[in-house]
Amino acid sequence: MSDTATHADRDILDEVEALGARIAGVRRQIGRAIYGQQEVVDQTLITLLSGGHVLLVGVPGLGKSRLVETLGVVMGLATKRVQFTPDLMPADILGSEVLDEDEAGRRNFRFVPGPVFCQLLMADEINRASPRTQSALLQAMQEQRVTVGGVEHPLPRPFHVLATQNPIEQEGTYPLPEAQLDRFLLEVTVTYPELAAEREMLIATTGAAEAPPEPALTAAELMRAQALIRRVPVGESVLEAILTIVRGGRPESSDDEVVKKHVAWGPGPRAAQALMLASRARALLDGRLAPSVEDVIALAQPVLRHRMALNFSARADGIVLSDIITRLAGRLG
Repeated sequence: MSDTATHADRDILDEVEALGARIAGVRRQIGRAIYGQQEVVDQTLITLLSGGHVLLVGVPGLGKSRLVETLGVVMGLATKRVQFTPDLMPADILGSEVLDEDEAGRRNFRFVPGPVFCQLLMADEINRASPRTQSALLQAMQEQRVTVGGVEHPLPRPFHVLATQNPIEQEGTYPLPEAQLDRFLLEVTVTYPELAAEREMLIATTGAAEAPPEPALTAAELMRAQALIRRVPVGESVLEAILTIVRGGRPESSDDEVVKKHVAWGPGPRAAQALMLASRARALLDGRLAPSVEDVIALAQPVLRHRMALNFSARADGIVLSDIITRLAGRLG
């Protein structure tokens, strides 16, 4: 190995260690407002470090909105919130053009930015809005800009959407379009807290005063961390594991008879990209310089479950998607 390569590796290691210290501070501050739910917090941090968007799925009252608000404070991001309802229109998110008239009587259109012009957009109960309104976020999530009246408007950097979603079985919800689901780096399932965490939460949140979280990172530092993630080396075994699990989930290319029989459509290339970035971020959260196959296995569920669909045969046979993904991940280890 050349001296230049050795020096570069040392630089990355130093940056990883420094980032680890900052992330430890972020975790401490989040812990002042969020009790338990460590896996949910870690997967959300992985998404932000990877530069992606996250979909938080769970019944109301589990702290999804509070987590997003806390992240905005702790990571120093300009945060806005949109409550999605059936009557919400795309212009309510993106903004619109209004007709102005000056003192001379001249008229011209002026763009009024919507709440999407922020660094951290909380899309609360996103699946309560119509598919047309849900899709208004597509360009923003993929290209970090919006087009209104034929004019493109860039969004602030960094830009992240943290959306909360009620289980689709609930009344008054609309399934998200597949194209939009694919834009979310991870789908994180939020479950009920453990007994000890719920006990601590009860004591801490029903007293005279709560200790609010404090900033532990800045937007500029987050962007530098996102750039560092992309420089983390990935071994050949991890690359092969990602390709194996993603391609194995496609009925067209899989050699697994269960996948061929029960999967309607499988994960696309964006799933492989998400696994690559998220595995690097997870390694850094654990203080490791490079990801392992274990990272790929651990992230298989949140990366793949919103990028695959079962057919009618699977439903008739009682097959659930999590079992398929577990089966695919099991072939790696």
